[in-house]
Amino acid sequence: MRMWIACGLVMAVLGVGVVRGQEVVGTAPAPAGKPVVLLWPAGAPGALGDADEDKPTLTVFLPAGVNATKTGVVVAPGGGYQHLAMEKEGYAFAEWLNARGVAAFVLKYRLGPKYHHPVEMWDAQRAIRMVRAHAAEYGIAADHVGMWGFSAGGHLTATAGTQFDWGKADSADVVERQGSRPDFLVLAYPVITMMEPYVHHGSLKNLLGDDPDPALVRSLSAETRVTTDTPPTFLFSTTDDQTVPVMNSVMFYEGMVKAGVSAEMHIFQHGAHGVGLAAANPQLSVWPDLVAKWMRERGYMAAA
Repeated sequence: MRMWIACGLVMAVLGVGVVRGQEVVGTAPAPAGKPVVLLWPAGAPGALGDADEDKPTLTVFLPAGVNATKTGVVVAPGGGYQHLAMEKEGYAFAEWLNARGVAAFVLKYRLGPKYHHPVEMWDAQRAIRMVRAHAAEYGIAADHVGMWGFSAGGHLTATAGTQFDWGKADSADVVERQGSRPDFLVLAYPVITMMEPYVHHGSLKNLLGDDPDPALVRSLSAETRVTTDTPPTFLFSTTDDQTVPVMNSVMFYEGMVKAGVSAEMHIFQHGAHGVGLAAANPQLSVWPDLVAKWMRERGYMAAA
C-alpha cells in the first residue's frame, strides 16, 4: 500500500500516469506532490468545453501516519458558486485533517455563471462515489466518507446530504454503483436557503440563474429537504456574519432537530464571513477543535 501511494505521488508530480486506474491531471493548482484526479476521465456530463474550469477534480491528501478510523472527507471550498477559495477553505483544511490522521479530498466543482444546477450537485455526488469506489486504495472505509463545506460549498454539502441516491447497482462504471450519501456533514458558515429573507443572492444567481423557477428555488433550499436519512451534521457560524445570515445555519439545525437527526451547532457572537481556520482570531480559532471533538465522539477521528 505505502509503495503504491509513493509511486502514485511521483507520477502526479510529473503530471503523468494514473492512481490505480484514475487519470491524474496536472498538479499546478495543488500543493506539491498531491495527486489531482479527474472525476470523469472521459469528460464530465454537461461539460461546455475542455478547459480546466470544465473538468471537476479531487486533490488527494492522505495522512502520513495511520488512519486509525479509516475516515475520508470530501472538502468543498466556498466562493459564492463563482470562484473557489481553494487555499483557505480547501488545502488548509485537508492538511488539518491529515495532521489528525484523516484522509481528505479537495473538490474542484464547476461554477456559475457558466454552469448551473444540477451540474454542481452532480460533481459533489460523483466525488462521494469516487472516494467510496477507491476506498480500499486510500486506506479508508466506504462507510466513513464525510463531506465538509464552507459558505456556498456548505450549500453544496447540505445538498449532497439531502439529495442523494444509493447508486446504480447495474452500472458498468464501478464509481456509479456507489451511493452518494455522505456519512456525516460539517457545515461552516454555510449558505443553506435559496429563499428570502435569508438567501445569499450571489449564490442564488450563480447556481440558478437570473429568473429561476420558484419550485427549484425551494427544492434547493436545503432546510426544506431534511429527513430522517440526512447524515449527522456539525454546524459553525457567527451571529454577525454580514455575508451569509446566521439564520441559514439555524434553519438547517432546526430541520435536523425536527427530523430527529443528530446535529450539533456552535454559533459565535462575532466573526466575519469566510474565517477559515481563524488562526489569528483567538475567539474563533477553537472552532476546528470542536469539529475534532465531534468527529472523535462518532468514531471518525482517533483520539489526539
